[in-house]
Amino acid sequence: MGRAFEFRKERKFKRWDKMSKVFTRLGKEIVMAVKAGGPDPTSNAKLRTVIQNAKGAQMPKDRIEAAIKRASNKDEKDYEEIVYEGYGPFGIAIIVETSTDNTNRTVANVRSYFSKAGGALGTSGSVSFMFDRKAVFRFAQAEHDLDELELELIDHGLTEIAENEGEIFAYTEFEDFGSMQKALEDRGIEVISADFQRFPTTLTELTEEQEEIIHKLIDRLEEDDDVNQVFTNMA
Repeated sequence: MGRAFEFRKERKFKRWDKMSKVFTRLGKEIVMAVKAGGPDPTSNAKLRTVIQNAKGAQMPKDRIEAAIKRASNKDEKDYEEIVYEGYGPFGIAIIVETSTDNTNRTVANVRSYFSKAGGALGTSGSVSFMFDRKAVFRFAQAEHDLDELELELIDHGLTEIAENEGEIFAYTEFEDFGSMQKALEDRGIEVISADFQRFPTTLTELTEEQEEIIHKLIDRLEEDDDVNQVFTNMA
């Protein structure tokens, strides 16, 4: 249950209580999905996934529809997805995923957060090798038999499956996202959320005081409108 529990505890419900920030991020994801594959979720798998995530986050339907309509306007700004890597205090590896319409602003802000906390922004690849990137699908447990479901999904890239508090978490490698998405759709399983997470291959232990300093840096990063997700190798 390790990964599923940590995913739920640390990466969703702890951080997703900042609803306005979540809706802003999802709105940008909708815009990027529409610009990449069109406004019809039936033929645009990426948009279909983002809409699922938006519903799972209780984003109002009219706000979802407004984002799709806005994205269909050719004058709507484009967003670029950029990943920043670096080290925080105490040698903690940090990955910051962003989507931005102004890369100069974003890199300046991210570098400033690292610097003020006593860390340093690194180059691409400087810490990403310390993380495994996985696709994570979350859906209601309902009447699913975990063992049977595991056997059914293993041919679609499933690497791990776990249940926690009435929900199931299914993990695949990054490149198997599409195969798993289709497998769940074919079985009529309604996905609450589907996204990518980075799991550290090794963890670094810190004291409570040191953890508090890292958490302050994470909070500062996540408060930035350009930042989507932050990952660390802190235990």
